[in-house]
Amino acid sequence: MCGIIGILAHPDSQVAQSLYDGLLVLQHRGQDAAGIVTSDRENISHRRANGLVRDVFRSKHSESLRGSMGLGHVRYPTAGSSSVAEAQPFYTNTPFGVSLAHNGNLNNTSDIISGLLEYDHRRINTSSDSEALLNLFAAEIQRSLNGRPGGLDSLSNEDIFRAVERLHLRAEGSYSVVAMITGWGIVAFRDPNGIRPLSMGSRVVEGFTERLFSSESVVCDTLGFKHDGDVPPGEAIVARMDGTMSSKQCSSDVLHSPCIFEHVYFARPDSVIDGISVHSSRIRMGAALARRITEEFPDHGIESVVAVPDSGRIAALELARVLGIPYREGFVKNRYIGRTFIMPGQTVRKDSVRKKLNTIEEEFSGKVVLIVDDSIVRGNTSRRIVTMAREAGAKKVYFASCSPPIVHPNVYGIDMPAKSEYVAYGRTIEQISEAIGSDWMIYQKLEDLVHACKGDSKSDLATFDCSCFDGVYVTGGINDEYLERIERMRSDSAKETVSI
Repeated sequence: MCGIIGILAHPDSQVAQSLYDGLLVLQHRGQDAAGIVTSDRENISHRRANGLVRDVFRSKHSESLRGSMGLGHVRYPTAGSSSVAEAQPFYTNTPFGVSLAHNGNLNNTSDIISGLLEYDHRRINTSSDSEALLNLFAAEIQRSLNGRPGGLDSLSNEDIFRAVERLHLRAEGSYSVVAMITGWGIVAFRDPNGIRPLSMGSRVVEGFTERLFSSESVVCDTLGFKHDGDVPPGEAIVARMDGTMSSKQCSSDVLHSPCIFEHVYFARPDSVIDGISVHSSRIRMGAALARRITEEFPDHGIESVVAVPDSGRIAALELARVLGIPYREGFVKNRYIGRTFIMPGQTVRKDSVRKKLNTIEEEFSGKVVLIVDDSIVRGNTSRRIVTMAREAGAKKVYFASCSPPIVHPNVYGIDMPAKSEYVAYGRTIEQISEAIGSDWMIYQKLEDLVHACKGDSKSDLATFDCSCFDGVYVTGGINDEYLERIERMRSDSAKETVSI
């Protein structure tokens, strides 16, 4: 999971500060590395490094990042690598100078890399699927030109649309992309399933319509752009430096299936994804859980509902309201500790859980407490939280997950561990409850989660990608061999070996 942003601004403006501000808003989507590339009509400037946005960029970098359009990226590694060489945006010289930032995960990277070398005579420098995607896009632009003479002025919107059409035929997996052609314009496109989000916005400055593309709509709000919706799945949008914009559907095989985990955990609650409010989705998750508790455990005796901050709070508030039980803030979060789930390596993750939360003892002492979290992956955080509640004097500790049991790998850009490391894998609900130390627990039903996230949406949404819950993968190429390979790559032992 990563965060991407692309801005085409007024020709006389400098875009670096807006890109920086946008990346700060997307910091929750990746804390491993950050990068910005900018362009004027002739040159590019870039800065990429490991670390948080605020640490990677200083005022001297802002002054050197010149130009009225650019891209930004915050990285979260899905295979354990934290090499600065894999920080984005990536850049290639030919044709014309193409930069690219990518959120998602390609499932046929090795095939793409082999094809690039054999057919396009391009060799990439890393094992990153994003660099492979950049070179694939650049190769297809070159093919669209078909030896046509002329400089940058000869490149047309139709050349770009043909390139994206052929890219869709060669790439499998999830990809939301913002790309920049030096001195020419910005290109934004999503895979035909629209698995990863990509919003767009606009504003008029001195008669010029500026364009914004970003992983979440909240960036539009923060930077003062009007949110114009989302880039449709399979579609490409071209925003030129002369202020013109055009779009085209570049795939004949569209099945809109966005990742449901965006609503469960990743996206900010003040974002709207594919026309659906993340905040409203989480409210409905809480209401659905409350109804199930009433049906399955009517004599629960719960005296207070406590959320695991922050992503469990909205659902917990609604759950408490529907049950008619007081909601209490029982945990205090240290906001200077990063998001536990997206930290590389299990040793670092366990250590951060101990430092991340502290209890307010009077909210637990002598009480029957229901703790609500967005999800349970490995169970380490949940187990530690239950232990903390008991140490604070809770009489009984119940646990509720806003999502169903996670039992399958996510192959579309979320670093779910090897399935053997899921606490729910091969266990009954009673065994999971015992593993995390709770007196009783409940999971959301998948159909309730889907209904909560759809709401009354009137978008063209076909379904959601729920693969980590149901094992149904919406793209091709996902077989047992592939799943076994990524399990070897994503196991905590493999990540610890990489970090050493």
